[in-house]
Amino acid sequence: MAKMPAARYLWDMAPLRPLSVLDLSPVTTGNSGPQALRNSLDLARLADRLGFARYWVAEHHNMPNIASSAPDIMIGQIAAVTERLRVGSGGVMLPNHAPLQVAERYKVLEGLFPGRIDLGLGRAPGTDPVTSYALRRRQDDPAGDDFLDRFQELLAFEQRAFPESHPFRKVTPMPADVPLPPIFLLGSSGYSAQLAAHVGAGFSFAHHFSDFDPVGPMIGYREQYKPSEQRPEPHAILAVHAVCADTDAEAERLATSVDLNFARRRQGHYGPIPSPEEAAAHTYSPSDRALIVQNRARLVVGSKDKVMAHLEPLIEATKADEVMVTTMIYDHEARKHSYELLAEGFGLTAKQQ
Repeated sequence: MAKMPAARYLWDMAPLRPLSVLDLSPVTTGNSGPQALRNSLDLARLADRLGFARYWVAEHHNMPNIASSAPDIMIGQIAAVTERLRVGSGGVMLPNHAPLQVAERYKVLEGLFPGRIDLGLGRAPGTDPVTSYALRRRQDDPAGDDFLDRFQELLAFEQRAFPESHPFRKVTPMPADVPLPPIFLLGSSGYSAQLAAHVGAGFSFAHHFSDFDPVGPMIGYREQYKPSEQRPEPHAILAVHAVCADTDAEAERLATSVDLNFARRRQGHYGPIPSPEEAAAHTYSPSDRALIVQNRARLVVGSKDKVMAHLEPLIEATKADEVMVTTMIYDHEARKHSYELLAEGFGLTAKQQ
């Protein structure tokens, strides 16, 4: 009997909205930093098979529960083991980097993986003040917020827009014949939304950690948008934190890791993500419980049906073009299953051929 060929899958690419992944490479009490990075590669392969649109990795520093400190390195590794995903930064924390360095690194990535790289830029340093100083002390290190200056410098390198007398006029980010990947500005309030609309860039709202209502910034971005050569139409991504499981009860059990981790972080105690068993054994103070209630207002937890019932009106209210989900839980297999269920909920249904 002839051996049957390996199954191939086609994917229904008309979902509720394009669905994407934001991955922070979570370190837990049961794994190591290297294992967290390998888990990211494993999750990216799954997301690629499931038909997710993008896979973004974050930049954080000096955080024991996050292994993702070098997004450009991880982007190259993830793009190399996937085929269809767009892979990008969610984001490059521009205050930590010289704009020329950012231009060069992302042009290299675009040259290696043409049409598959995104450049997401953030205003925050992604860390505490002391670590931020350690990252920047060999740069000009201004006391104030210089994001806009750095962003304009990055655009000037790409557009060859420095004045004739400017010393950077003769500096060309290499490879010169590769464009910068599409730019997205990341934000958790209205400022980045307005700037993204003004320069004709994509915009991603960080609802997963922001206390700010996403509706105003996202609608304002769309209404104020000025078309650019790179992006004629606006594109707004809603980033959410979701924990999805086969039942509401199982999702709630998994989410206890998020609860305890959040309460500890808000009180200045940083550490790897605890297990649900550790969370169950923890004695919560009234202030702990208040913090958990605060975070649960933006954390989506439940079965597929419950999560979708929560997300659909939020998507409609924000007019999001795309939804990006982060899931920071203890168990890697449960994390993968959460994304599988979300793929089903958004209509990324596998078709075997």
